[in-house]
Amino acid sequence: MATTSSSSSTPPADSSSNFGIVIESNLSVSRLSELGIKSWPKWGCPPGKYTLKFDAEETCYLLRGKVKVIPKGSSEFVEFGAGDLVIIPKGLSCTWDVSVAVDKYYKFDSSCIETSSTSSS
Repeated sequence: MATTSSSSSTPPADSSSNFGIVIESNLSVSRLSELGIKSWPKWGCPPGKYTLKFDAEETCYLLRGKVKVIPKGSSEFVEFGAGDLVIIPKGLSCTWDVSVAVDKYYKFDSSCIETSSTSSS
């Protein structure tokens, strides 16, 4: 069983595998502006459990909320929340256990989306 801590410190994104999920905390206003986050689509959800499969890499910035991501077949999890920039790898199947309603900006990496521009029979 995972232990919880009252500390809200997040280790650097490259300090552990985190199932390929990268979390960047405490972004500066200039970094947010550089990414153009406010031009990204917005999405939100109430607390609950959501089964998701990412068909493309997603980058999202949480305005509010708290999420525990549990990869399929694992008992371990990655947790992030308001103020975090999160990159979720293509192909990840997981459950989002949302404890605080989420409001986020997001974008999918279009170079990761598979399209079939050639026809085959």
